[in-house]
Amino acid sequence: MDALSYFLMTWLDPQLLLLTALGTMAGIYIGAIPGLSVTMAVSILISFTFSWEVNDALALMVGIYMGGVYGGSRTAILLNIPGAPSAIATAMDGYPMAQKGEAGNAIGLSTVMSVIGGFVGIFVLAIGAPFVSEFALTFQPRDYLLLAVMGILLVGSLSGESLAKGVFAGALGVLIGTVGLDPLTAEERFTFGITELWNGISPVAVMIGLFGVSEALNQLHYLNVKAITQNVTKIIPSWKDVKKYLPLSLQTSGIGVVIGALPGTGGDIAALMAYDHAKRVTKNPEVPFGKGAKEGLVGAETANNAAVGGAYIPMLTLGIPGDAVTAVFIGALFIHGLNPGPLLLVEKPEMFWFTVGNLVLANCFLLIFGLTGIKVFTKIVELPKGILIPLILLLSIVGSYAINNSVADIWWMLGFGVLGYVMKHYGYQVGPVILGVILSRLMDDNWRRAIISDQESIPLLFANLFKSPLSVVLFLAVVFLLLSQTPVWGWMKSLIGRGRRAS
Repeated sequence: MDALSYFLMTWLDPQLLLLTALGTMAGIYIGAIPGLSVTMAVSILISFTFSWEVNDALALMVGIYMGGVYGGSRTAILLNIPGAPSAIATAMDGYPMAQKGEAGNAIGLSTVMSVIGGFVGIFVLAIGAPFVSEFALTFQPRDYLLLAVMGILLVGSLSGESLAKGVFAGALGVLIGTVGLDPLTAEERFTFGITELWNGISPVAVMIGLFGVSEALNQLHYLNVKAITQNVTKIIPSWKDVKKYLPLSLQTSGIGVVIGALPGTGGDIAALMAYDHAKRVTKNPEVPFGKGAKEGLVGAETANNAAVGGAYIPMLTLGIPGDAVTAVFIGALFIHGLNPGPLLLVEKPEMFWFTVGNLVLANCFLLIFGLTGIKVFTKIVELPKGILIPLILLLSIVGSYAINNSVADIWWMLGFGVLGYVMKHYGYQVGPVILGVILSRLMDDNWRRAIISDQESIPLLFANLFKSPLSVVLFLAVVFLLLSQTPVWGWMKSLIGRGRRAS
């Protein structure tokens, strides 16, 4: 059989077709429930599918992966509760659209753009997997550290007009993320002798509390306000809208693929960076970012789905997981007697093209299932506040408990809900806190590795930054991000402008 035959295998086999469809539909609804992560679902499936044929098992798991990444956008748009970390950026403009009665339009646009991003990621996987993998391997620990610092500095664009508030919120997230045992020395950090804190604070509990519970508390101020009727007569976005946002979607899809291909990152970081990119390149949005800008929704949704194809690149070509889900996939491949890595493409090239064809099919099903059931979903936000607020709290409690089956996570979730409510009251955005929690481990681990590789010398670490072109580019990007969000940048632009006029 040739490559095309393996590519079409999932399409032509009714059983594989059905498994992919079921996996995609299940993934959408699993991803929409806070606390039920795609990683958890795929991990559980391994125990049920280890006796299956490898193609059947992979078809089901690929469908759940593709659908789950998108599914988190549903509750992010309707309830401001991201079903997954990769939907955090989606909530920033998706939820304001729902508050205006445009939930159907927001879900329809996010679905189509997610599919476009998914196809871009799969295309790069099929065409440029070896090249992107080689580029990802050039990243040194200091480069990952700079990438994480860039992520923290991006909070300036996610936190209104105040860079100070954004950096403070991001730094608070990093502090929360470092609670627990030091991964290198096993020393306690910020545990205050409490053994329950040894494993740290669950990022999902933080996310659900800051977004879900804080929103429920905020809605208490509007108990007598009538719910907005959602317009769901026009769900599928017009060709005019798709054409208008296509250039931006292709740009942010590229960001998603590259970030997804970097081991240890994933769709959450890709979506936040793409959101920042969308805000920077969109000069005159019809609606301000954070108030329901469609450009923000496009950037986040294309990037997190494009990151799926990107995450597969190092997994299939190098045996290195691009994110947590592909790490589980590697375990599944080993269980089925396959060795992911460079030899996989030589010994089992059919698995590569089978996976590519399976991803394309799952992405097609994503479009079908993503555009159905929206009218039922949108009824959630039309519920009276007396029903909606307890529903949000119930989902938050179930979601936070489901992570580790721990009552302590519920208390953490409620505590961070109160913190999020207070932060919003004083003009602090909660998105940067979540970003800080997510990036804290990436920063911590790669800071240690960078110091160790540079003989535990901080001056030598900074000196080595200028020996690598990639490190130089990332360092200059960090400097640019810092300057561009301060008054210094405006002064420099005016100075350059005066110099041009004088010449």
